[in-house]
This record gives sequence, structure tokens and C-alpha cells, in this order.
Amino acid sequence: MKPSQHTRPTAKLARTVWRCSGIGALMLLLSGCGVTHQASEGKPASTQEALREPVPFSRQAARRFTPDDWPEVLRADVYLPETSGEPLRPAALVVHGGGWRNRGRKDMEQIAKALAAQGYVTVNIEHRFAPEHHFPAQLHDLQQAMRWLHANAADWQVDTERMVGVGFSSGAHLVSLLAVAGAEGPLAEPYGGEHARLAAVLAGGLPSDLLKFNDGRLVVDFIGGTRAQKREAYVRASPARQVTGAAPPHFLYHGTWDRLVPVDHATDFYQALLAHDVESELYLLRGRGHFASFLFNDEAIEAGIAFLNRQVGNR
Repeated sequence: MKPSQHTRPTAKLARTVWRCSGIGALMLLLSGCGVTHQASEGKPASTQEALREPVPFSRQAARRFTPDDWPEVLRADVYLPETSGEPLRPAALVVHGGGWRNRGRKDMEQIAKALAAQGYVTVNIEHRFAPEHHFPAQLHDLQQAMRWLHANAADWQVDTERMVGVGFSSGAHLVSLLAVAGAEGPLAEPYGGEHARLAAVLAGGLPSDLLKFNDGRLVVDFIGGTRAQKREAYVRASPARQVTGAAPPHFLYHGTWDRLVPVDHATDFYQALLAHDVESELYLLRGRGHFASFLFNDEAIEAGIAFLNRQVGNR
């Protein structure tokens, strides 16, 4: 499949972590500024300093990434940056939200483009949906996407030691779960392993502990039962309950007015990461709910990509 015409970014990613988004005085009064907490001491690193000059990129749409015998054909949009003088580039696996049951790659297109403009070979994927497919089917889809990325690493000039995961809402949940699953253990079987390792994670609106939810339709459909019926599955499907010292660095952003996924999913997960000495940052979007945190997330995404750049040496 031939790549589409080259796309050039229309604007630089140039604001700092501490600056409010420029969406008007009234919106600023309603939503407030983003506030960053860091695992390390001292002043947060400058977002602008950690962002590189944007590069052009091409897009290959709707590439199949699943094996022939997979239960469902799944596709990805691949963004290939033009980076001269860099023999190997970092890569990003991007996963959309939708409560594990709907939505698609289009939702993450702007974030995928921002990553590609920063030099990441970016793979924006779809996955199987609940309730037809229960956990861990969606995690297996991500593991297959990582296997496919590795299989194409030579052609796409990817450094397989510098792969990151990016997602929002249920997509953030899946990316983070992939990250904490590791190369061994129950979540790594049978489709995970070394190829599924992530070097860092950028996650927004992340439902980190599924046991915190009441037995509502979304989570019950995803797991395939209630907390009483399938408690072990709820534990295994909760990134916050799978954290070890081997987890990769995480950048978390979350709206303080989020009622769908309350902000303690981010703050408690952040504390769990710190307790295991995992380098992490927490970016709180003051006064924003779940959907506003996705629609008005420019400053958080810039700070998050800067965090990823620092983790994988993408300067």
C-alpha cells in the first residue's frame, strides 16, 4: 500500500507544562491551568526544551496487523516520519478510547500526527470490542500490534528498545496494562513477551483500578461478569494492582472534575508508581471532566510527548 502525500505539521509544539491553554479568558476561568506533579525533586523540565523541531511524515492507512487466523481483522494507520541522519527512530503504539466497546482510530488521529511530527513511527490501532469480546482479548490485540511493529522494525527503521504507548480513557487503560504486564506472567501469555515491552507510557483519563467502579454496564461487559463473579479478572485487568518496579515511566493526565473516571484513578496510580520507584509525572487539568480532558488536551499532550522524548532520548 502506497503512503499518502507527505503531511507537514501546521504549528510547532512550543508551550511549556506550566502554561494554560489559549482557549479564551472565560474558559480559563472555568477550567483552570494544568498542574504537574513529578516524581523527581525540583522544577519540572521544560516542555519546550524537550520538544524537537517538527518533521514531515507520510501516512499508510488501514494496514492489517492481525494474523490470518485472528478472530477479527484489525487495522492500523501507520505514520512514518522523515528524519534524516537518524538510522533508527522511536515508535509509538496509539490506542483509542470508547469504553472498550466502540469508537475508532479517527479519535486519535491528531495525537498520532503530533507524535509523528516529533519523529515517532506511529501505529494508531483498533481493537476488538466488548461485549462480544471480553478481557483479555483487547490486551491480546495490543500484543499482536506490538509483534507486527517488531516485524516491520527494519523496514520502518524502528529502534525496538524505544517503543512507547499512548492512549486515552479505555485506550489508556489498555496501553498501561500492556506496560505493566511485562514479558512474563499471566498477562504476558500467550501473545506477549519481550516484543510487547514499552519504554514509557502517555495515558489520559486512565481507569487504573476497575474494582473502584460499581457494577456498571461498561466494565461488566468488558470483564464478562460482576466484581463478585470475577474478582480475580478485575484485579488482573487493573494496572494499579499490577505495578512492580519493572513498570516503565508513566505520564498521566486527568481532569479534576472527571465523573466518568474519577481523578483518584490517576492520583492513586501515580502514588503506586512512585512507591515502586517508577519515574512518573501527573498532570491535572483543573476543572475539566472526562470528555473536556480529551477535547481540550493540547497542553497535556505537549507535556506528555516532552516526557516521552526525555525517556527515549528523542531530541
